[in-house]
Amino acid sequence: MKGLVLSGGKGSRLRPLTYTRAKQLVPVANKPVLFYGIEALAAADVRDIGIVVGDTHEEIRAAVGDGSRWNVTVTYIEQDAPRGLAHAVLISESFIGDEPFVMYLGDNLLNKGITPFVEEFVRTRPAAQILLTRVPDPQMFGVAELADGSVIRLVEKPKEPKSDLALVGVYMFGPEIFESARAIQPSGRNELEITDAIQNLIDRGCVVRPHLVEGWWKDTGKLDDMLEANRLILDTLDRRVDGSVDADSRVEGKVVIETGAEIIDSVVRGPVIIGANARIERAYVGPFTSIMNNVVVRASEIEHSIVLEDSVLSDLSNRVIDSLIGRNVRIMREPVKPSAYRFMLGDNSEVGIRW
Repeated sequence: MKGLVLSGGKGSRLRPLTYTRAKQLVPVANKPVLFYGIEALAAADVRDIGIVVGDTHEEIRAAVGDGSRWNVTVTYIEQDAPRGLAHAVLISESFIGDEPFVMYLGDNLLNKGITPFVEEFVRTRPAAQILLTRVPDPQMFGVAELADGSVIRLVEKPKEPKSDLALVGVYMFGPEIFESARAIQPSGRNELEITDAIQNLIDRGCVVRPHLVEGWWKDTGKLDDMLEANRLILDTLDRRVDGSVDADSRVEGKVVIETGAEIIDSVVRGPVIIGANARIERAYVGPFTSIMNNVVVRASEIEHSIVLEDSVLSDLSNRVIDSLIGRNVRIMREPVKPSAYRFMLGDNSEVGIRW
């Protein structure tokens, strides 16, 4: 059985961060989101993986390499533009051949992995197996309608949903999907929708098996979901302190401090991960925060946030919360009069100031 990971999206909902970084490489608990999907496939003994890439293909290739770190083989499949999930399936046909395959959206996270779903699919061999979860806002997702335990209809982002069962971003297909993907027409947003292709399977009388997912699932395409995924994963960590913590500091709870990190006269309250060679000085790092490598937090407070590598937070008078801070960012208070704010911000940036 092969794997197909989709990693070609633009990441428009995470701009401006994704102007300069593939959305699938934005880290959750200091690990790129994409890596969780590859790990899930490897854990399910899927060893031959194709990764569909777009404009950010060079960055994806540099991060993933040949897959050997996960004991898998990776093949890169270039997509000229985001033309829909069914289009990604079609351009991958030569890689997949006649084998069944798992399609995994590269910005999705499933906390319990996919191994039991893959085992069930291999055992029963339907034309497709879809994973579903109940959501409060089904109009934002592909939605499945069931009758007597079978899928009877799929609708992409329905205005009036007839179900609260959303498709999770993991699908399992037999070779029948290629004929169905060729049979459909582009949607109103000019994409070949995977929901339409699966509906075609149903209309042809093929077996499409639903499976309700237990536990959490996150599509990390938005800031709130990224922070929530970070919170959920940090809460699973085991305490590990490989860096240095001085006698004037307190480290409490589930905290990971990587080699070379320094905690000086500070309070770190988990769940938290502090990356290699980071420096936390006269600071407070609160729960559900991920600090990546070479970050400096000095005389400042931060919690429920993600800070990417090589950034500096210094001498801030108010606590930073609910934030995603990119690479090589400088946020600091300067003791210069008159008092004023000074910004250099890219397109689609957002700054929240509270007092």
